[in-house]
Amino acid sequence: MNLFYQPGIPQGIHHLDVVESHHAVKVLRMRTGDSLKITDGQGQFYESRIEQADPGKCTFQILNARYIAPRKFSISLAIAPTKNMDRIEWFVEKAVEIGIEQIQFILCKNSERKSINLDRIQKIAVSALKQSGQCWLPKISDIKSFTESLHVTADQKFICYVDSSNPLHLKSLAEPNKNYWVLIGPEGDFRADELELAISNGFIKASLGPIRLRTETAALTACHTLNLINL
Repeated sequence: MNLFYQPGIPQGIHHLDVVESHHAVKVLRMRTGDSLKITDGQGQFYESRIEQADPGKCTFQILNARYIAPRKFSISLAIAPTKNMDRIEWFVEKAVEIGIEQIQFILCKNSERKSINLDRIQKIAVSALKQSGQCWLPKISDIKSFTESLHVTADQKFICYVDSSNPLHLKSLAEPNKNYWVLIGPEGDFRADELELAISNGFIKASLGPIRLRTETAALTACHTLNLINL
């Protein structure tokens, strides 16, 4: 069954937005009385029934709700957006499908991109959430400075850095069932002074292997690694 998204259900909104309504009524040809499965992106799955199959405002009645508790671990990842936004959008889509709690975009000294279309990124995340049948939408934040991204609270904090003198892999450093915060640098990686500043703020330098990875590949590798050690 197709999954729909309506974040306003807890506030009493019982209709799909224009895009979701059009998809349900015009694309899927759903009719009054048909069943709808909806998530609010905040842990709830709703079994509902269409009351009015209007392609501009499809209303529904909630029949029952089921809450899915947050995971016992959480992954927050701060990443410098790439010059080519297609690559960062690909990362967001795949990270949401694999499982991630927060994505923070950061501005580093080697960054080639200083702005993003946050609204488009959010839509990609929602689409990935629905496609993968999940009910927790990750928090996605606009660009902050590198320094701001260091002032966070987490059980384990890592900065992934390409360094031949860095033999400790993320999978060896990370412990299961923890809250993680991971920094991924831009093309050209972090500057040495950024690395030092992160370490002085409690971050651990971690490797993702001997091969130099693109920014979005490194980010997805880190996300996947942390998910795997928690299986």
